[in-house]
Amino acid sequence: MEGEVTVRDVMSREYVGVSESDTVLGAVRLMREEGVGCAIVLRGSDPVGIVTESDVLALVADEGVPAETEVSSVMSEPVVSVNADRELSDAAGTMSREDIRRLLVTNDGELLGVLSERDVISASASLSGVPSLREEPLGGEPMGSESMGNERLASESAETIADDGGDRYDYSDRSICETCGTLSRELTNVNGQLICADCRDV
Repeated sequence: MEGEVTVRDVMSREYVGVSESDTVLGAVRLMREEGVGCAIVLRGSDPVGIVTESDVLALVADEGVPAETEVSSVMSEPVVSVNADRELSDAAGTMSREDIRRLLVTNDGELLGVLSERDVISASASLSGVPSLREEPLGGEPMGSESMGNERLASESAETIADDGGDRYDYSDRSICETCGTLSRELTNVNGQLICADCRDV
C-alpha cells in the first residue's frame, strides 16, 4: 500500500530560503521566526545547499558563531533531491543510504518543497493504522513566499549533534544568543532580541 504513496503526497511545500552570502545568525533568526529546522541555500532559484539546526549547533559547539560568518561556510552540500512523483519508499531508502533527514523535492528541475524524516514517519504510521508520531506538521499551513513573513510555521524540535568523540549531546533545551551566538539555557528578550545573561550584563 505504501508503494502507492508518492513524495508529492506527503512533502512540505513551504520552505525557508537563504543565500550563500547571508550570515548564519541571520539564517538562524529566520528559521526561528518561521518555526522550521532548516533553510535551503539558493543561488538564484537553484538550490546549492542546506543549513540545518545540526549544522549551526555543531559550529556553536566548536567555536561559537561570529556575527560575520556566512551561510556558505556551514551549509551541507551538495544537496540530495528526489522527484516529486517517486514512491515514498524509494525516498526513504535514499535517506537511509545517504544518512540524511531531509530531501529536496523537485520536478523538471524546479524546487517544489522539502521531504523530512518526520514526513516519512508520519505517512508510514498513517498507512499502518498507527497514530501519527508527528504532533505538528513540519512547515505548518501552506503559504506563498509573499506571506512567509506573516505566517507562523509549526515548531520543529532541536536535533541532537555529534561531538568529535562520537558522544551525543542533547541541545534541545538551549537556544542561540542573538548577540554573541553562544548556546544558553536562559535567554531574555531585550528590545526584540533574545540575549544571554553575559550579554545582558554588558
